[in-house]
Amino acid sequence: MSIDSATPPPPKQARNPLHGITLEAVVTALEAHYGWPGLAQRINIRCFASDPSVASSLKFLRKTPWARDKVESLYLYMLREQKRRG
Repeated sequence: MSIDSATPPPPKQARNPLHGITLEAVVTALEAHYGWPGLAQRINIRCFASDPSVASSLKFLRKTPWARDKVESLYLYMLREQKRRG
């Protein structure tokens, strides 16, 4: 009796809109949609308000789970609004 050593593929995440989207793509899309001032207004973090850039935002967001959660939530909200508007 042998046990198959191959690991099964990870479950598909068809219902997860963030699956396959990088954090860089999320930040870039939010910046394009709201601009840095709009992002700083919606999420009060310094990397959006003071000398903002994608690189500095990514560095901060990768180290700060609560801020990343807020950014991902805003991204999902933006996608829902875009879908609703047609």
